[in-house]
Amino acid sequence: MDRFVVTGGAPLRGTLPVSGSKNAALPILAAALLVEGRSEIRNVPDLKDVHTLLTVLRTLGAQARFENNTVWVDATNITSTVAPYELVKTMRASIYVLGPLLARFGEAKVSLPGGCAWGPRPVDLHIKAMEALGAEVTVEHGYILAHGRPLKGGTFFSEVSSVGATGNLMMAAVLAEGRTVIENAAREPDIEGLAEFLVKCGARITGHGTSRVEIEGVSKLSEQTFAVMPDRIEAATFLAAGAVTGSTLKITGARADHMRAVMNKMEEAGVHLMVQGDDIVVSSPNRLNAISVTTAPYPGFPTDMQAQMIAVLSLAHGQSTVTDTVYFDRWTHVPELQRMGADVRVDRNVAVIRGVRKLTGAQVMATDLRASAALILAALWADGESVISRVYHVDRGYESIEKKLQAVGAQIRREREP
Repeated sequence: MDRFVVTGGAPLRGTLPVSGSKNAALPILAAALLVEGRSEIRNVPDLKDVHTLLTVLRTLGAQARFENNTVWVDATNITSTVAPYELVKTMRASIYVLGPLLARFGEAKVSLPGGCAWGPRPVDLHIKAMEALGAEVTVEHGYILAHGRPLKGGTFFSEVSSVGATGNLMMAAVLAEGRTVIENAAREPDIEGLAEFLVKCGARITGHGTSRVEIEGVSKLSEQTFAVMPDRIEAATFLAAGAVTGSTLKITGARADHMRAVMNKMEEAGVHLMVQGDDIVVSSPNRLNAISVTTAPYPGFPTDMQAQMIAVLSLAHGQSTVTDTVYFDRWTHVPELQRMGADVRVDRNVAVIRGVRKLTGAQVMATDLRASAALILAALWADGESVISRVYHVDRGYESIEKKLQAVGAQIRREREP
């Protein structure tokens, strides 16, 4: 395994480019299964999760090639509707193949997914979503078995606003007979991006980006070229890097309209942000103000920025609180930040952060994707050297993060664990 060695205190200056959105690219790649033809998908981040999903697609019989952040998927001749355990166990997003396989072939066998080792994230909503289209779904020996031909449009009310279930149902419904309505649909930009890809391929979808989505089924989709939107979580993490180090950075290729909740909270803490088209310039004073943050589904403050914001607020003046209403137990980064001197206490789903003047370099361990980013942010401004182990987590969601940070002056290097 690799680790990062970070020497803190180096001022950052320069430009950080934002890669394509992982959370938009993955469902779009899965949606290519719906197309009898060759899809060209651009601005795809070079990430472990992307390559895992491409391996899943190849296992199903699709031709899939990645080159220079462009993916070509030809799903004309699918030979299997089984997504096996050995692949799906490594990444929860693999469940996105359920809807497309069921819609196009009338059957799917998808292993129960794995991924980051925190929090119960059940697949019940995905199953109920397929059942809303008339599919028969069972779970046997660790696999989701779904059958239904033809699928029939229906109405689905999601008990919680689930990005995954909304995306899976949207993909299944585009080839179902009649009209499908999704109530309490996820509003995340990633879902909008998926819908825009499907519409370009010939799907009839309205309301994406709102809590009510309507889909009129069509008989087939056509091959198209499509570009993935910028990754709003990566962009927000780079804003946090500028904030925590008191640096001036230009974040290029970002979508400020997708990041309003994060930007509002950063400005409340004293961070200076200037939007210049697709660029955002971030700068901050030597010490930020304490604030309160509560995560919520989009357009609220994203739970995927909770850990990074705690890293930033650990150096702010005063007492801050961060409440996570999305995942109550997403706190594995807190003990690692404490090793670096952060004063953070967690009670159920609320973290209380008392800002300190300085953090100290330490040996810490990444436990999930966003926790990894939080530890990198803390290490950038800690006194001395930090060693961050198990950085394969960060490789799941940030494209070459150490190279991007090196380019703006960060003293960070990747090396093999002894």
